[in-house]
Amino acid sequence: MCGIVGRLNFNDAPVVRAELEAARDALANRGPDDAGAWLDGAVGLAHRRLAILDLSPGGHQPKSDAGGNVWITYNGEVFNFREVRDELTALGHPFRTTSDTEVMLAAYRQWGMACVQRFNGMFAFALWDGAQKKLYLARDRIGVKPLYCAQFASQLVFASTLKAFAAFADVPLEIDAAALELYFQTLYVPAPLSIYRNIRKVRPGTWLEVSATGNVRETVYWR
Repeated sequence: MCGIVGRLNFNDAPVVRAELEAARDALANRGPDDAGAWLDGAVGLAHRRLAILDLSPGGHQPKSDAGGNVWITYNGEVFNFREVRDELTALGHPFRTTSDTEVMLAAYRQWGMACVQRFNGMFAFALWDGAQKKLYLARDRIGVKPLYCAQFASQLVFASTLKAFAAFADVPLEIDAAALELYFQTLYVPAPLSIYRNIRKVRPGTWLEVSATGNVRETVYWR
């Protein structure tokens, strides 16, 4: 497992590196092998890595495509990435590493977010498309890998687990009474709720499309 976290400010305010890295390092138990962060003005992505498939520096994240326009931070494993890579190679995409992360980037460049329908695996990822100025958050079909997000008027913050949100001073951590009641009834908090009022789970089998101005659209790709 790995840990992912990031932020998109809708008011063009730059992401504070110290906050982003503190949130990332709150996930160190999920990824003790490496840490990375990428910031570009109002958007920032960060990653804690547990190296499994590609143990080389080529598996470092956040990772970009060759042009530096598309960036991804990703937790999980795409089990059929070699088959997808072979298909992409036949379509003219070159590869420099043996990581499934690079395959996911190429798949997005080829098919857009429809690429998730080709992935057989367990995953949660955030992808920033600099040309479109859009952030995509996606989760695997049955929600094996966790992904939470908090949306406000001026920003959206996401992370693998709830404790990362505490690093952001402007993200309130208020208990959701309705979620707490459900927890006592069922011993879990059903999606899209979390135990905190302003933080929600990304639903399994969906992706969110978030524009730089704060418009959010949910797409269900599997039921």
